[in-house]
Amino acid sequence: MSYEPQFSITPGLLSQVETVAALRERILGAAVELSWIPALQKDTRTRNVHASTAIEGNPLTLEQVRALEEGREPIASATRSSREVVNYFAGLRYVEKHASKKTIRHDDLFKLHRILAGEVMDQGEAGRYRTISVRVGGYMPPPPADVSGLMFELLDWWNKRSATLSPVLSSAILHDRFEAIHPFADGNGRTGRALPLWELYRRGFDPHHIFSVDEYYWEDRPRYYAALEAVRHQGEDLTGWLEYCTEGLRQTLENVWLRVQAYNLKSPAKLVLRPKQERLLQLLRDRRTMAPADIWAALDVSRQGAMDLLRPLLEAGLVEKIGGKKTGRYSLRS
Repeated sequence: MSYEPQFSITPGLLSQVETVAALRERILGAAVELSWIPALQKDTRTRNVHASTAIEGNPLTLEQVRALEEGREPIASATRSSREVVNYFAGLRYVEKHASKKTIRHDDLFKLHRILAGEVMDQGEAGRYRTISVRVGGYMPPPPADVSGLMFELLDWWNKRSATLSPVLSSAILHDRFEAIHPFADGNGRTGRALPLWELYRRGFDPHHIFSVDEYYWEDRPRYYAALEAVRHQGEDLTGWLEYCTEGLRQTLENVWLRVQAYNLKSPAKLVLRPKQERLLQLLRDRRTMAPADIWAALDVSRQGAMDLLRPLLEAGLVEKIGGKKTGRYSLRS
């Protein structure tokens, strides 16, 4: 037998895929020969590490994760939490290093899992398929005796037939099928989110490695888990899951475009956007202009907090103030 994903191309899914393709082209067009790409890669890697480990309950903040990566905080300071983060950085670098690998084998997955799950396994052994039964919420993955065969089928599909689909779809299919098999005793979530990135890199969809997709899953974890669970309730029909993942990739690329604009500044100081600044830029893009009171209400911050967010954006030229001191409104600079 071989693995054959089941899904339908709905009008909504097709529209999202087309939007994603257009956004990608815009971003890649802006990213030609620009000196800020390494900084954006570093920021993206940090965001992916923070989001994917946070989904599993890691308490470290984005700034703490960034401090660990930059060596500003010793690894031993938070024991397991820090180890998970350091492991994930190493796992993403492994994926990046092997981005052009044509054939992914079991040993490649074992190596990735050993990197991600080393010293943080609650059960089982890192780098080996499970020999025990596991439960994920109300879902019981296949018995351990079936795991190796199911993974052989998945790898065969990934290496041979996934290329007939858009990487937008194939990466989402890979994500779901890996989680459905749940081949390891622990660490499947982190590994399962690293594989779609690997597929996007292998297929050349994200050649600069600047798309932090895991943030989308982390920002609404209940919806993420519900979307995965829905596939089981729908007889393994992936249509809804593909719509969910494609929406997530669209939102991810919209955020990346904001970051590209922030990095692609004429001023010498490059701006790394904070999450609430990204949210503010999204609001201004959608509403065109906002009064100060609207901004602090929408972001749930004080007036001073709103100004602390706005000031760097104004200085960088991303945002401008229109009108007088009392009647002024803020908008994106055209």
